[in-house]
Formats: sequence, C-alpha cells, structure tokens
Amino acid sequence: MKKALYILALALLAVSCKLTHQFSDAASELFRGEVVAKVGNHKLYRNQLLSYIPAGVSPEDSAGLAARYINAWAEDLLLLDMAEEQLSDADKDVSKELEEYRRTLLKYRYEQLYINQRLDTLITDDEIQQYYAANPDRFRLERPLLKARYMIISADARSLKTIKQKMSSDDELEVMEADSLGSYAAHKYVDAADTWLDAITLAQEMGTDYRTLLSSIKHQFAEVADASGNLRIAYIVEMVQEGKPAPVEYVTERIRDLILSSRKHKLETGLEQDLLEDALRNQKFVIY
Repeated sequence: MKKALYILALALLAVSCKLTHQFSDAASELFRGEVVAKVGNHKLYRNQLLSYIPAGVSPEDSAGLAARYINAWAEDLLLLDMAEEQLSDADKDVSKELEEYRRTLLKYRYEQLYINQRLDTLITDDEIQQYYAANPDRFRLERPLLKARYMIISADARSLKTIKQKMSSDDELEVMEADSLGSYAAHKYVDAADTWLDAITLAQEMGTDYRTLLSSIKHQFAEVADASGNLRIAYIVEMVQEGKPAPVEYVTERIRDLILSSRKHKLETGLEQDLLEDALRNQKFVIY
C-alpha cells in the first residue's frame, strides 16, 4: 500500500512539474509577445522586431525595415545552426579566442583609465606655435586657402557695381555698406574675410570647380555666370597657394590633436616600461 502511494505521489509530482513547465513556457510566450518568425528552435517576437523600427516611420517604410530585419535575423541563425551542426567539437571550441579577446579588452580598458587619470589636456598657444614652427611640412596645402567676400546677384542689378566696389575696399565702413547693400540686393551675400576657406568650399559656393575658380581670378575678383541670369562674384581678400604651409590658425585644432596623441603615446610607453621595471625590481618578473 505504501509503495502504491509512493508511486502515485511520484506520478502526481511529475504531472505537476510538467504542467508548471508548460505554464511557465506559455507565460513566457505571452510576456515576450507574439511570434512573428521562426527558424529551427529560434523564435523572433514582435516586441524584438518593434524595438528595431524607429518611431515615426511610415507604414510602408516600417514594413520594409521589418522584412529586412527578419531576413537578416533568419540568415544569421541559419548560418549559426549550420556551423553548430557541421563543425567539429574542436572547431566549435572558441574558449582560447574568447580568453585572448578578454585579455586584450581588459588591457585596453586599463590603459584608457591610466591615460585619462594622467593626461594633461591643457595646450597653450605657445605650444601650438612651437609645434607649428617645428613641423612646417606637416601642414603644406594640397589646395589653396582663401579669405573672401562673395555673393550671388542678378546680372542686371542696379547696385551691382557699387557693391563690387565697396566689398573690395580697405575701408571698414565701405565694407559694412557692401554687406548692407548685399543683404538687400543680392540673393546671397557672405563676408568670410576673417575665415580661411578651402578652395573647394568657395568653388562650391560659386557653382564651379576650384581650378576653374582659381583660373578666373582677375584683380582679386572671380566671376561666374549661371544659367539663371545670376552672377556669382567673389572678392579674394587673401590667398595661400597650394604647397605652402597652412596658416597656423587654420590647423590649430589639428595641432591640438597631434600634441594630445603624442602625450598619450608617451603615457602608454611609460606605463609599459614602468610595469616592466617594477616587476624586475620586485622579482615578479624573472629571466632565467
């Protein structure tokens, strides 16, 4: 009798465990959302798919994004399943690679922590000037740099001649008048006399390529007509030719980056050397 009761209890327990497991699976399915695709034993749920699609996307774009994501998801898992099936146990053992990646990542993170704690990010104007003077070849121009005032204006505009005259003046008041007239009479007027522009940037504003722009300069003016009956006119205030070193103010941020990069490299090298010397001194590192 006791044996029968024991067997019955085991059976009830097994049924209970199975029902609990099924209920847990069902609850999990319900929590994760409706299944929208299936590959082998892998399931893609609607909430996973929706998290990939940005808010505010049109229904048409949303459908396209969903289709691409589902296909990519399926391709990835099909390839993974095939690898699991076809590769040998030795080929599937990636523990060595994972450990190597872990070590590399930990070393990188510590180096970054070490550098961030010690890196001096303050760079003075004198340091920039000294670096610039010591490395002129680093800053030689591939294309000219220009400072200019330029505008787009109708070819028959009555104030065209006056604006051209004033925009090329050395008198600050006349330059201001050119700016005022240009903002009223021109489709576009820009005073970039205090800013170095790459020749390509100015050429794009002029609707041409930079070599054509440069060849069209006469008496410091470049002039290009467009198909709409407008003139694109630039007065070249200053120019540095290609092959010459760029002005220091144009490359200041680049010099800052170069100085910081050099400081980081010194810290990295110093860290490695200090660790080695400390280990030798404390006999943590011994060469036999």
